[in-house]
Amino acid sequence: MRGLIPDSFIDELLARVDIVDVIERRVPLKKAGREWTACCPFHNERTPSFYVSPAKQFFHCFGCGVSGSAIKFLMDFDRLEFPDAVEELAQTVGLKVPREGGREAAPREDRTDLYTLLDDAARWYGDELPRSMEAQAYCRQRGLDAETIKRFRLGWAPAGYDGVIKSLGNSPRRMELLTEAGMVASSEQGRKYDRFRERLMFPILDRRGRVIAFGGRIIERSGDGSPVLDPGAQDARKSDGPKYLNSPETALFHKGRELFALWQVKQANQNLARIVVVEGYMDVIALHQAGLPIAVATLGTATTPEHTEILFRAAPDVVFCFDGDRAGRAAAWKALESTLPRLRDGRQAYFLFLPDGEDPDSLVRKEGKPGFEQRIKDAMPLSDYFFGELSHDVDMGSLDGRARLAERARPLLAKLPDGAFRDLMAQELEKRSGARAMLQAEPAARRAVQRPVAVQRSLVRSAIALLLAQPGLADQVEKPYRFLRLDKPGVALLAELLDISRARPGINPAMLIEHFAERPEYPSLHKLMAATAVGEPENQRTEFFDALARMDDQATSQRRDVLTAKSRAGPLDDAEKAELRELLAARARPPVASA
Repeated sequence: MRGLIPDSFIDELLARVDIVDVIERRVPLKKAGREWTACCPFHNERTPSFYVSPAKQFFHCFGCGVSGSAIKFLMDFDRLEFPDAVEELAQTVGLKVPREGGREAAPREDRTDLYTLLDDAARWYGDELPRSMEAQAYCRQRGLDAETIKRFRLGWAPAGYDGVIKSLGNSPRRMELLTEAGMVASSEQGRKYDRFRERLMFPILDRRGRVIAFGGRIIERSGDGSPVLDPGAQDARKSDGPKYLNSPETALFHKGRELFALWQVKQANQNLARIVVVEGYMDVIALHQAGLPIAVATLGTATTPEHTEILFRAAPDVVFCFDGDRAGRAAAWKALESTLPRLRDGRQAYFLFLPDGEDPDSLVRKEGKPGFEQRIKDAMPLSDYFFGELSHDVDMGSLDGRARLAERARPLLAKLPDGAFRDLMAQELEKRSGARAMLQAEPAARRAVQRPVAVQRSLVRSAIALLLAQPGLADQVEKPYRFLRLDKPGVALLAELLDISRARPGINPAMLIEHFAERPEYPSLHKLMAATAVGEPENQRTEFFDALARMDDQATSQRRDVLTAKSRAGPLDDAEKAELRELLAARARPPVASA
């Protein structure tokens, strides 16, 4: 939904950005003549059918049909709403998104106040950290330096039930926002109180670096009340509540779709080849501080399919790092199941299991950056982990055991996208079990995608398609439009497209289509844009004006037939008689050659 964003700003934004740059930051493209191509990021395929046109500033997949401008690509790829996609693009070219009265009956809710409140909360927690001797001592024990504390915006939620409420809830609207953001909770009697108390606070940022939630960690204390670095120490006294407490699900925060420190990872790495998934906030921070700013963590939940897609968008190689105990193995297997459907060619997953009693924080302290880097390099490829787990309790020396392996593996391998990795995994299963994999590719994945060379369509649709390819042609069409006399579908739309193009000199195809983003014609315009071959600009110009001339001829014939039929049914008035005589004379005259 456009919300309150002016059309003129959308035009300016799409004129500033280059769709090739936008897409290439997320999908590897290859030059193919005047266009760029790739395997489609929106469906599984092994033959590229995804095309990006710099001339049109438009993308289209001839396999699954998805198409659009740079804005549409961000909406589909990054799963953003229209205003968020616009803001994301505007940020890349240094533009500020203006707002004005929108056409919607119910404009999209503006959540600026919510983001501002959460940022204020992070700042307040940050200011509280140096005031707490306990929190300061814990940070020193964990080896956290000032730069790391600043980079992750660490803070402290002090004791008491109303610190945040008193500091930030100074109006009914602010209290409403605190509740909406999950910063306060309510007792059974309806009394409001701070959700986070006596916890080290970790702001959780979205993909644009905005605070959307918090994680809070309890500090274990010894008998004398001092912080304990090792939570397993015998003299540790457990505080009330869970070790980690996250914000609840809110309008901004969905834990199954967010990763702690992904923002910091992207800020630290312009070209990220590998990303490491660990289990805890402190593990992430320890690795970043040790010089490995490639670590993220899930937010108290198992790895979801949404997580794996976000991870692979960030880097082609993903390393899942877990404890070697039963819980760690179970978490690793869930990660594998979520990863399989996302393993398109060019993506790889690895599994790193740590020694008993160790975590990334403790290991990087002992071994330093080189030691942990070596562990990452030695991580187990997904294929080895997959077959190792499925066969660990199977007698591979017996026929029954090998059959059991095949039965376990087949449904999982069927989840793999069609491609070289799927083929190799099937071959490996056959090698290990002696049984054929018998994997059936999805029908859509099996189809060979052929790019259409030409599309049969009416004159009006042809004219619209050619205008979409070159909106500048509208400047050469004189008003009033003679084709408007033609009674055929699409004539009014062609006239509107011409008017928009004439009113906005320099408009490109993507900008022109975006004017119809909220209208029913939008999908049809996308299809026409995608079906138009690039062609030579001069040839397109000739075809366009030829189509207009033929439409004019059709309109003349249509009017002549109407008047002739009317004259047979009864007398015409003087004006109609004169018009019919002119139309009949025009048909008898030989055509005049154009200059």
